[in-house]
Amino acid sequence: MNFSAAAATGNRCETDSLSATIYRFVSELKQARRYRVSGIVQGVGFRYFTQHAAQRLQLSGYAKNLPDGRVEVYAIGSAAQLEALKNELRRGPRMASVDHITEAEAEILPAFSNGFTIERDD
Repeated sequence: MNFSAAAATGNRCETDSLSATIYRFVSELKQARRYRVSGIVQGVGFRYFTQHAAQRLQLSGYAKNLPDGRVEVYAIGSAAQLEALKNELRRGPRMASVDHITEAEAEILPAFSNGFTIERDD
């Protein structure tokens, strides 16, 4: 029975199951985000903290220091994984103090799609 037939016959179980499958598929699609974290985020282990969090969340990408004192985090994963990473970035390591995080959609870069690295400073 297809979706329209299930809806027409009132077969809610099949309709709900299909909706759940579609939601899971859409929410698990890989996407990329670029975060820029400001505050006391350099010299306090922020990139290593981010790498450990990203690996735990099974994300790929990188973290690097920016010349203006911020840390840039580029991550590839599902919407749920990326949201969990953003929550970790807000917290940061013990000696960090996060003031602000900007977030932007990014293109999936194949060079960073296998694992999470710490990149050299610019």
